[in-house]
Amino acid sequence: VQLQASGGGLVQAGGSLRLSCAASERTFSSYGMAWFRQVPGKEREFVAAISWSGGSTHYADSVRDRFAISRDNAKNMLYLQMNNLKPEDTAVYFCAAAASTLTLAPLREYKYWGQGTQVTVSS
Repeated sequence: VQLQASGGGLVQAGGSLRLSCAASERTFSSYGMAWFRQVPGKEREFVAAISWSGGSTHYADSVRDRFAISRDNAKNMLYLQMNNLKPEDTAVYFCAAAASTLTLAPLREYKYWGQGTQVTVSS
């Protein structure tokens, strides 16, 4: 499956952004999906995950209650609504797909990755 992330940009602290990830395949609904982020010089960090049906979600402690992951299987789309953004949220955000029934699969199972979209939060 091919993934295309979009929606990043520059926003002030306290602002909001909505990231989107378009998937190329009709089998999108069979994949568990997740968002990760990475800052130069640091390891890729888990942000949020959602099950194939959308019925189950999981968040990193640092974004819980501020970010919301969702999906629209009819449109082959994944979303990440980011509210109350903080400077420490600045990173390149990646969407990823895993052929797994787990809401949050082991990192090695995320075989498909989007190209990343830059989010910059100014203080």
